[in-house]
Amino acid sequence: MTKNWLITGASSGLGRGLSERLLRRGDAVVATLRKPGTLDDLKRRHGERLRIVSCDVSDSRAIRAAVAEAFAALERIDVVVSNAGYGLFGAAEELSDTQIERQIATNLAGSMHLIRAAIARLREQGGGRIVQVSSEGGQIAYPGFSAYHATKWGIEGFVEAVAQEVASFGIDFVIVEPGPTRTNFGLGLDRAAPLDVYDETPVRQLRRTIDAGYFEFADAGKTVDAMLAVIDAPSAPFRVVLGRSAYASIRTALTQRLAVLEPQQAVALSVMNAP
Repeated sequence: MTKNWLITGASSGLGRGLSERLLRRGDAVVATLRKPGTLDDLKRRHGERLRIVSCDVSDSRAIRAAVAEAFAALERIDVVVSNAGYGLFGAAEELSDTQIERQIATNLAGSMHLIRAAIARLREQGGGRIVQVSSEGGQIAYPGFSAYHATKWGIEGFVEAVAQEVASFGIDFVIVEPGPTRTNFGLGLDRAAPLDVYDETPVRQLRRTIDAGYFEFADAGKTVDAMLAVIDAPSAPFRVVLGRSAYASIRTALTQRLAVLEPQQAVALSVMNAP
């Protein structure tokens, strides 16, 4: 049975890979992008099963218009994929106000507005699934990515709350958390102007690692295939971790947090009034 999809940030990376596979199998896709022309090859190949909508997800009005256009074109949307986003690198002190504001407007506020706009439509049609593409950076943190992590931790908290609000309407969520993946994430990375004072800190060490490409990258095609298998499942897990390094890093972080939390039980209970 074919499905109808709305995918933001579909011009490249995981968004494009997902669109390609869906169209190839016969589904219909409304794809949003900022740069016109980047999906023209898919449009020529798949015709009306691909609708392309220009949308800057940092503009809430543009998001609402794109969602309205998508539902008008296909009448029903089975899956909404919130994928648009990019990375910002630099020590917190190095980041400009403009860089921080743009990062939050795109990765966090943009995803929030998309989800809010989609909920009413999904509720009216009797349900649907929303997929939030986050990253391992939604549960762990690297030096130099403070603003990026703020958006990913933030959107995961937002989704955790909203999922409880709309479950009775037949709307469910999947948070996808890929680790380093061979996409164009690095090419689109916004970098702050470096300060010499950070030359001997973990920030600069990570900058050198990024420049040298010393990461274990997951295969983008396999990542898209794994995403699709999970999203297609009638009952999908709320969070999906993809990549060996993502699994190891998140597992370590969660284990360490639990190790810190458990010895605090007595202190936590000590502030309660006696029954």
